[in-house]
Amino acid sequence: MDFFLSGVAACGACLFTNPLEVVKTRMQLQGELRAPGTYTRHYRNVFHAFYTIGRVDGLAALQRGLLPALLYQFSMNGIRLGSYGIAESAGYTRTCDGHLSPLRSTLAGALAGVMGAVTSSPIYLVKTHIQAQSAAEIAVGHQYQHEGMVHALVMIHREHGMAGLWRGAISAVPRVMVGSATQLTTFTSSKEFIGNLGIFPKNSWLVALSAGMTSSFTIAIAMTPFDVASTRLYNQPVSPEGQGLMYKGLLDCLAKIIRTEGLLGIYKGLGASYFRIGPHTILSLLFWDQLRETYARWTQQR
Repeated sequence: MDFFLSGVAACGACLFTNPLEVVKTRMQLQGELRAPGTYTRHYRNVFHAFYTIGRVDGLAALQRGLLPALLYQFSMNGIRLGSYGIAESAGYTRTCDGHLSPLRSTLAGALAGVMGAVTSSPIYLVKTHIQAQSAAEIAVGHQYQHEGMVHALVMIHREHGMAGLWRGAISAVPRVMVGSATQLTTFTSSKEFIGNLGIFPKNSWLVALSAGMTSSFTIAIAMTPFDVASTRLYNQPVSPEGQGLMYKGLLDCLAKIIRTEGLLGIYKGLGASYFRIGPHTILSLLFWDQLRETYARWTQQR
């Protein structure tokens, strides 16, 4: 039930934030391995990106890749939040005297993130390909021509086998480790701190909302460089043998971005990242917390 409720919570947030994920993906691919000022900026900022995608690709394109996005959120966050919730309920994230242990919480969040990232990597791969697809007029990054999620999975498997479906999974692990550890640690500690202040009634949803808002700031800063690299690695063209033609791995990708696009290149799309990560973090953690509270009350009443 922990895994199921966690997946449902993440899907609820995804319905609202998927357009921001599309914008973020496009902005992170814009100007790939090009020096600043040497390429056409189709997307000048988050709001201009929304307008441009809606004008050229149509409003429906802002929800492009929704099905794989929902499946990814259900599988990845179902495993990630569910595993962390079990560790938290079992007391593994606290010291012997009952206080929250930042180290244990961070390790639990990181480990839960690794399990979720590896398991759901094929769906994230397809999601990135589909969300990057656009009209030639505003195309950025490599353009795959998938007709949908199932078609993409079948074609990747046909061309590159099972290993091709998990291409980029190892490089995605640091991204989710950093994001998961930062998110869950700051959310748990912020929730405890805000709850102890007594500003809101005990078990109020406003405590979880405030903690989610605090967590969203830290995760955007910590995760964006890994997120940019992950998007590039998943979307890069590959050889018939399944090897990336632009990057060899995470470190090579980060090094090439910094060398050609400057240090700010690894923070490309930071605004879009926060506008996506912020609401998604707040909504998913709020839904997750409230669903767990509701389920706990229901089981006690039985």
